[in-house]
Amino acid sequence: MKNDPKEKLFGSLTMCRRAGRLALGFDSTKESIAEGKASLILLASDASEKTEKETRFFADKAGVPVMRTEADMNEIGWSLGKKCGVIAVCDEGFARAIADKIVSHPLP
Repeated sequence: MKNDPKEKLFGSLTMCRRAGRLALGFDSTKESIAEGKASLILLASDASEKTEKETRFFADKAGVPVMRTEADMNEIGWSLGKKCGVIAVCDEGFARAIADKIVSHPLP
């Protein structure tokens, strides 16, 4: 379905990955945050509470926004080729475009 919000999200994430502007997985995301590269952090819908808490700790310390997606880890894996629960978007333009696509589901 072309108008499916998940498909739009996956399209943007795929372009971002091809541009080399994604960090996939907790460790890569944490490193991107520490290096000041991360503009937005995305959590899969089924990421654990522990993963969310640890991600938020590092992201909040660096002032990087965190958003939860409607996509689960399997869907992210199918779309991006790597199953993960945490993604760092390392480009301001992509981060804005992706955040606009999921703005209806920000984390508190």
